Amino acid sequence: GGGSASAATGAMAAGLGGMVAGMSRGKKAYLQYERELSDAIAKLAEFREYFKAAIDQDAESFNEVMAAFKKAKEHPEAQAEVEAATKEATLIPLSVAEKARETRRILESLRPITNPRMASDLTVGVSLARAAAEGALANVEINLGDIKDESFLADVRKRVEIVRG
Repeated sequence: GGGSASAATGAMAAGLGGMVAGMSRGKKAYLQYERELSDAIAKLAEFREYFKAAIDQDAESFNEVMAAFKKAKEHPEAQAEVEAATKEATLIPLSVAEKARETRRILESLRPITNPRMASDLTVGVSLARAAAEGALANVEINLGDIKDESFLADVRKRVEIVRG
């Protein structure tokens, strides 16, 4: 679904950024940026792996929510399981959105320290990171209506505002 697609989009954004940074690192014109490029490559590789894992985590959490709803239909006392599963299904895309925001920030920071011929790759990566965050936040928002825990809702809404910046 949309959450898994958002995570996959984040992985593509991080992959593009890593490629751009990798193709500038070690080149004479960018030697003064070696540390920044290496740091970006490492962080983007970490995010790419996170996003790849989140594709399956999001799908699994959706299945858990569906199973909890089915159980609660037959056993109303199981309603707490619906809320618990929905919370988990909210936290996964929220984390994807947060990491997509950070991915975008890293990609934007690469623009002045990488080969300008690769600017289009960074532009695509920034667009993908933005789309990943927006899609993931849409999943977060749709889940909030099924959650009653006010403290959880307040925390999630605060984190959403930070991502939206």
